[in-house]
Amino acid sequence: SARVARDAWLAQLAAAPDPGAEPWPDDADAIAVLLFTSGTTGAPKAAVLRHRHLVSYVLAAVEFGAAAADEAALVAVPPYHVAGIAAVLSSVYAGRRIVQLPHFDARAWLDVAARERVTHAFVVPTMLARIVEALEQRPAPLPSLRALAYGGGRMPRPVIERALALWPQVDFTNAYGLTETSSTVALLGPDDHRAAHASGDETLRRRLASAGRALPGVEIEVRDPDGKPVAAGVSGEVWVRGEQVAGEYLERASALSPDGWLPTRDAGHLDADGYLFLEGRLDDVIVRGGENLAPGEIEDALRAHPAVADCAVVGVPDAQWGEAVAAAIVLRPGADAGADALRAWVRERLRSSRTPAQIAFCDALPYTETGKLLRRRVRAEQFGAEPRP
Repeated sequence: SARVARDAWLAQLAAAPDPGAEPWPDDADAIAVLLFTSGTTGAPKAAVLRHRHLVSYVLAAVEFGAAAADEAALVAVPPYHVAGIAAVLSSVYAGRRIVQLPHFDARAWLDVAARERVTHAFVVPTMLARIVEALEQRPAPLPSLRALAYGGGRMPRPVIERALALWPQVDFTNAYGLTETSSTVALLGPDDHRAAHASGDETLRRRLASAGRALPGVEIEVRDPDGKPVAAGVSGEVWVRGEQVAGEYLERASALSPDGWLPTRDAGHLDADGYLFLEGRLDDVIVRGGENLAPGEIEDALRAHPAVADCAVVGVPDAQWGEAVAAAIVLRPGADAGADALRAWVRERLRSSRTPAQIAFCDALPYTETGKLLRRRVRAEQFGAEPRP
């Protein structure tokens, strides 16, 4: 079995250590890595991941030595991102060849994937959006590609629908996790992707916008501002608990509750079947006249417009409503769409309260190197709004 093979391999390594190597501390609680959080809503913090956290994740995610001889994983996220760490650890544990792309570019990603006969890959949502755009402009067959995982942010439903249409043979996986949770805590697997994409039932089809269900050994709850669990379908803050959940920052108090739960600061809800739907960061929720509006829902509606290449929705101060919906729009090359037309498009698909009161057009939106949208810069640069208190 895989367990026997693993134990035999570890025993062999222990019996014949490298005489020139420094002794490795046999302490599961020793610090394995310090990773800085993205800092999209505040100052970055050094998240502490210990060996037991990473080991717990790897053992839950992959079987030892399970990779076939021809498998190769393309890692396009930087090594200081938890997804990069997780991709390397899980690939090494599975026995999969690793191909590193130093700097992401959609056409370079496609070229390397074809040349290296890549079978597995991980990307963040903005990367997949650019890969899809490149493929639609100039098709590039990737017959070796079998599995593509994505995470690191909310995936716009129009993007994943286009990717599934382009690559029907590929197993897509949505992996939701945080730096503080040693990577993935919830998955939407290939079967869920195919079933949702093929379904005519909108309730099932909307699962393409879901982060899936909790991994074995991980618990997920959605709670109200008082920390009490809410019913299915009710929005709140996502909380997680499990052996891989660290919730620790260097020289700071633990973020875990006394019973081991981590408040993620992600807004979302669970459906009746336990599927998690993310709505953005709690700090990004727009409060208009006492109603909480999720930017992601409005962004999905805008991205479905044929003229829209990218967009960002933020809340800006409003004397009447407290906050108003504002949208920064990047149009596709050669496309034309006015603000009134885009407002009408959103109004037809969502309630009028979600229709952008302000629309600004720009050439590009600000992202971090790991694909996180910098909403505070959008708010300041496109709408002249001060940082939120």
